[in-house]
Amino acid sequence: MKKIIWTICLITAAAAAPAAYANGLNLNGLGARAVTMGGAFVGLADDYSAIFWNPAGLGFMDKPAIGFNLFDVMPSGSYRFAIPGGEVKAESPTKHYLGGLGGWIQPVNDRLVAGIGVFTPSGLGAAWKSKDMASLSGGQTSIDWSSRIGVFTFAPAVAYRAGDSLSFGARIDISYGFFNLSTYAGSIDAGPENVIDLGQYEETLNGWGFGAAVGVLYKPGPNVSLGVTYRTPATVRFAGKAAISMFKYLGYPEESEIDRPVTWPSWLAAGAAVKPVDGLTLTADVQYTNWKAMDVLETTFKEPFWKQIMTAAGNTRRELYWEDKIQVRFGAEYVLGKEWAVRAGYYSDPSPAPDRTMNILLPSYGFSGVTLGFGRSSGGLRIDFGVELLLAKDRTIAATRENAAAMPGVYGMTILVPHFSVSHRF
Repeated sequence: MKKIIWTICLITAAAAAPAAYANGLNLNGLGARAVTMGGAFVGLADDYSAIFWNPAGLGFMDKPAIGFNLFDVMPSGSYRFAIPGGEVKAESPTKHYLGGLGGWIQPVNDRLVAGIGVFTPSGLGAAWKSKDMASLSGGQTSIDWSSRIGVFTFAPAVAYRAGDSLSFGARIDISYGFFNLSTYAGSIDAGPENVIDLGQYEETLNGWGFGAAVGVLYKPGPNVSLGVTYRTPATVRFAGKAAISMFKYLGYPEESEIDRPVTWPSWLAAGAAVKPVDGLTLTADVQYTNWKAMDVLETTFKEPFWKQIMTAAGNTRRELYWEDKIQVRFGAEYVLGKEWAVRAGYYSDPSPAPDRTMNILLPSYGFSGVTLGFGRSSGGLRIDFGVELLLAKDRTIAATRENAAAMPGVYGMTILVPHFSVSHRF
């Protein structure tokens, strides 16, 4: 075994997979109305989606309310890379990554309001056509290159209105996460002219985590509101299995149980909302994410043979070199009469990931987000529609020593996200 040189490509990237999508990992918002106002909603937080944006907003709700939001994340990616004897030209097939939010709000008395939310704060993935990746799969056209990550959160919340203009809120986040990865396992160089192809590599993981969020909402006047929300770090302890299909033919264990705790970073946001004229609401948010908290990811392979080879290959510890980032968001809503409303927004979402951690299964981009939407209210019922378009500049990753753990090439990405919400205040 000491004479075998392991060249299992992309398993190092797999070790970072639960966190490497960066901006796509934390979805840019929930609730069709909030999202189509650019996700600048921390300082407004005046509908059922306040459970997600700022739980203090519940304190100003004096009637029971229920709401549901459904969205579909549709990424469109491309990857180009010149290799000896050819070029990789890959396009992602059409995929749909569904998510949403459900919320129930119930006043307890004149000052205390309770709520329950169920939502998907994180989730996305990547997929590439097998034939396009043949040059990176040892010439095979049947290797699956895909990833899928998601988090579902159950969140009981409570808010207390201290006076006519001030409210405090908090929620507890009980989260279930899952992660699936499929990629090429690489090959073993067992001697001169003796290269053994390892075929498919797969991971299937899931786990639970806990966190919390607190918020404050202050209304100094009838046309102004200010809000702050802090979300704590939350560690999801992923556990499951990894498998390499060809190991069984070589006399090695085909599978290994693995553990990988992943800490979702803390999030701090401040926002303001103003109503300069009747019917018009303008919002702005500044949102900070502590991505450095995910700087190192540790993976434990429990099967002794796997532990030995993965430790030797450096696949048990992954340094991400991420940096903390700030999003800036702006939104507007104009109410036409008493029933119709139109909305628009913009946000800047920089990537925390440097070139040295870029790979095609969970790439990271800096996005500019543009949102548009409309809604109609009738009595206590409101229906909202909208669309979110995330535009990223192409990222070119050079084949340098510093980027040895990355996949060099030219990456492109555009993401379209339609949103639909229905809610009712009783």
